[in-house]
Amino acid sequence: MFVQGPVPGFRLLLVIVLSAVLIVADARFDQLTPVRSAIGTGMAPIHWLGNAPSELSGWVASLFTSKEDLQAENEELRARLLILERRALKYAALASENNELRQLMNSSEVLDDRVIVGEVVAVSPDPFSHEIVINKGRRDGVEVGQAILDANGLMGQVQQTSSFTSRVLLVSDSSHAVPVEVVRNGLRAILLGNGDTNTLELVHVPDTADIREGDLLVSSGLGGRFPKGYPVAEVDRIVKEPGEPFVKIEATPLAELNKSRLLLVVFSPEQEATDEAGDTAAGTGVDTAEQGEVR
Repeated sequence: MFVQGPVPGFRLLLVIVLSAVLIVADARFDQLTPVRSAIGTGMAPIHWLGNAPSELSGWVASLFTSKEDLQAENEELRARLLILERRALKYAALASENNELRQLMNSSEVLDDRVIVGEVVAVSPDPFSHEIVINKGRRDGVEVGQAILDANGLMGQVQQTSSFTSRVLLVSDSSHAVPVEVVRNGLRAILLGNGDTNTLELVHVPDTADIREGDLLVSSGLGGRFPKGYPVAEVDRIVKEPGEPFVKIEATPLAELNKSRLLLVVFSPEQEATDEAGDTAAGTGVDTAEQGEVR
């Protein structure tokens, strides 16, 4: 058409008419869709060859990734997963309550407590004392009484702090107690440790109380020691003895007290407010003193 032909103007007109026919056929009848599909399939190897240099360079770079980089990335991902699992635990506990109960107790306000990730660096050798040592201390803002969690539930509370480490008393220790409530109906009680990492005891529960095996126990927030809504244990066994005013209830702790290595240190909103107030006072201490001297 472009090499031989009668008149150049006729060839141009023929090309224009052919183009118009193809445009109309494609726009109205989708006649060229198979053609475009075939062309796209034929172009796939070209696209692959175009991306081959970058893919090859990325593959070669991955071969020389150091063990330290992989370990650091793995630790970072595990820390993120731990935080996300902690949030999922709280959302699951709060979702079990009805809207009216959440509004009355303002439980939605404590969904996002600030936390830092710590690691277990030592375990107490005393078989009668359930304590661990974590690598977070006063320099990280840790204080005595703060709650400690793992990915599954409440582990315990900070008992003693130093500059770089803290000693944590586990919920299974015989001297430890946690105010809890049953998620299903809001029944409140005290959960005590008994020296067994696999069993806790729910005390002072009347024999007429509505509690069942399998009930989830979460921290009630009473006393201000532990934040509200964190899973603690699950009711495992209920024994009702004739003539006794209280039932004997055993619960299984949800936290892996003997296995967890990465833990979460929880900062309550009240503690953060106190820290901010202390920083503000420290920053304005000089001005206050100067004003006192002027007076």
